[in-house]
Amino acid sequence: MRRKRVGSFIILIGIISVSVFAGDSKKAPIDNQIPTLVPQIRCPVMGGKIDSTYYTDIQGQRIYHCCDGCSAKLTADPDTYFKKAADNSVLFENIQTKCPVNGKPIDRSIYLDYQGRRVYFASEKCTDKFLKEPAKYLDKLDQQMHEHDKKQHEEKHDSHRGSSMNHGGGCGM
Repeated sequence: MRRKRVGSFIILIGIISVSVFAGDSKKAPIDNQIPTLVPQIRCPVMGGKIDSTYYTDIQGQRIYHCCDGCSAKLTADPDTYFKKAADNSVLFENIQTKCPVNGKPIDRSIYLDYQGRRVYFASEKCTDKFLKEPAKYLDKLDQQMHEHDKKQHEEKHDSHRGSSMNHGGGCGM
């Protein structure tokens, strides 16, 4: 009789163990699933179909709009629209060229998807620094973009100035 009890007890422990481990194995893939990101097709502000001629470049992302009026709303409260995009698994077009942490050229294989933004880095070490102070480095992305825009504007202005001097735009003879 004692053998039956011991045998039954061992079988019971085996069944409980299998149940516990089976339950854990079912949970793991669900917890580790990464959402599939989709390209932007709707304006984050008004929800209409995007028009590629209307966009805002902010924090390393190019965000398309349905009309010219949406840019001001986006720039007034970008976190709201980035959060909305993240909730809908929308991936904006990234236009970064430099790492926000060290200013070096980015490596497109090193990135983080951070609250609706895909941010690229020059090295793995930079991702850890970014996560410690994300607001600081998102601001740096905007500074880099403004510097890039300013440089392009100056180059364009210089090329127009140079072309007028080469085509008889100087003093009358």
